[in-house]
Amino acid sequence: MLLFPNAKINIGLNILNKRTDGYHNIETIMLPINLKDSLEFIPTKIFKFTISGYKLDIDAENNICTKAYNILKAKYKLPALSFHLHKAIPSGAGLGGSSADAAFLLKALNNYFKLSITNSELKNIASDLGSDCPFFIDNKPCIATSKGEILESINLDLTNYKLIVIHPQIHVNTAWAYKNSKPQNKKNNLKNIIKSEPITNWRKFITNDFEETVYKFYPEIKEIKNKLYESGAIFASMTGSGSASYGIFEKNKKNKKFIIPKNAVKFESCFLKTIL
Repeated sequence: MLLFPNAKINIGLNILNKRTDGYHNIETIMLPINLKDSLEFIPTKIFKFTISGYKLDIDAENNICTKAYNILKAKYKLPALSFHLHKAIPSGAGLGGSSADAAFLLKALNNYFKLSITNSELKNIASDLGSDCPFFIDNKPCIATSKGEILESINLDLTNYKLIVIHPQIHVNTAWAYKNSKPQNKKNNLKNIIKSEPITNWRKFITNDFEETVYKFYPEIKEIKNKLYESGAIFASMTGSGSASYGIFEKNKKNKKFIIPKNAVKFESCFLKTIL
């Protein structure tokens, strides 16, 4: 069975406060985009997991997909499977690639083996794998709160805009980013801003609280955001805890040419309103 897990971007990310369990309460808007990994599995005699494309700094046994498979294997006595993952979504970029891989695998195993696990149950399983994972179960625009696992669907369709994502080939560790970022008490919540303000005003009201910390250590990431605005982006931001940044552009408007920084990679993508 062949799957194509897609990436996501964050529109704003507010770090509200630190929780007693060590995590942080956040508020962010998450949108699926058309940048995809590929993941294939077939029945086999012994478990096997191989990876190509972008390298991951983790072995196969500790890969999030292996963890997802093992959770269902233990509960539903699944047979041995052979997996191959081709990484086209860079890791440590704030694009949610690993979370998408795990969530798509949970859904696929559920369907392939007819396990009859509800979406709600899949989200609970996914939340044990990572805070972003539940988002990819429904895989549609939503506001994420708590650790990122509490999701509320929103009617936000940006399919008439084009998207440019720039990855500077820098890996930003999420735990490090949280440790070095200060919670902010936000008066304007993202849901109200999205409802009341046109996209042309987002720059005035929407921020990613990780940017302050990440930009101090990696000023080249800040420069990418600045260049996106100089090229005509309506809104530009770092996504998640970094390191990738994106610019939202009017589809039919001719913009200044974006000069890709040295060693960076450019992805021209689009928004996905919903994926079934």
